[in-house]
Amino acid sequence: MHILVTGAAGFIGSTLAHRLLDRGDTVVGVDNLNTYYSVTLKKARLARLSARPGFVFHALDIADRPAIAALFAKARFDAVMNLAAQAGVRHSLEDPHAYVDANVVGFVNLLEGARRSEVRHFVYASSSSVYGSHTRQPFSEHHPVDHPVSLYAATKRADELLAHSYAHLFRLPVTGLRFFTVYGPWGRPDMALFLFTKGILEGRPITVFNEGRMVRDFTYIDDIVTGIVPVLDHPAESAPLWSSDDPDPATSNAPFRLYNIGNNRPVALMRYIEILEHCLGRQARLEMLPLQPGDVPETVASVADLETDFGFRPATPVETGVARFVDWYREYFAESHPRAHHLG
Repeated sequence: MHILVTGAAGFIGSTLAHRLLDRGDTVVGVDNLNTYYSVTLKKARLARLSARPGFVFHALDIADRPAIAALFAKARFDAVMNLAAQAGVRHSLEDPHAYVDANVVGFVNLLEGARRSEVRHFVYASSSSVYGSHTRQPFSEHHPVDHPVSLYAATKRADELLAHSYAHLFRLPVTGLRFFTVYGPWGRPDMALFLFTKGILEGRPITVFNEGRMVRDFTYIDDIVTGIVPVLDHPAESAPLWSSDDPDPATSNAPFRLYNIGNNRPVALMRYIEILEHCLGRQARLEMLPLQPGDVPETVASVADLETDFGFRPATPVETGVARFVDWYREYFAESHPRAHHLG
């Protein structure tokens, strides 16, 4: 297929692009290379992709309406995978406009391009953050999610609602994937595993929120990508038994679906740190802090729907995934990557 991957210089986007190229798809990558975290790392990811046949990159901002319209006018995509976003729960308290621009305005620009060029399937990244103050575990796509507790989560929930509107009005098949704490090689420097590793190796205290009483459904990047690919290949369809008297949030009488994509094996944050200490051969110095605004103490994904519909079964234990990340981190920050030491 000919696939547009936005956020192609990002963690998930670059990994997915490699997987699609591996199976013979052609991939057009889009990214604005913003400075939320190190552009050096983003360019390193892109350099690996640009060396591969079948990959074309455009430095574009999805919030640039004319540029995105021109992109869709020039090319006919079989599918779109939107992974471009302003990420980060805590940063959304500091710069809400960046989240509206990328996650809402940019999202609508992509939906417009997809529906006008009759894309067969529009898949996009949502987030476990949409569950907000919901505490019933495990989180299910069939639960209501109307109480976000961060601005980031609110924009991701807005994307889900906008996607449904396009599915309903224009019969554009849309599927949203709610990612649960993705980690692994080439990961994001603002995520816990990267920050913890950097702090421990530098002998600095690492900040542990909610006094360590956090639980996350840490999901290894290869498992995430293995889940995305079959979803991308199968356009969403309307649910024949959907009832407007008892509406299911995960399905619709329009071609619309929502899926959780997580490990379904929650891990306590303190256990995660223990595993990292073992892999690094060093003990962490902990700075225990209260729960931060916008954070939730526990996320656990029900992935029953993704397993039923696509055979999704995460295969990477957290011990294996953290070890692979540490191996990558040590290699990336070796002397052969001197510029990478400025990353953070």
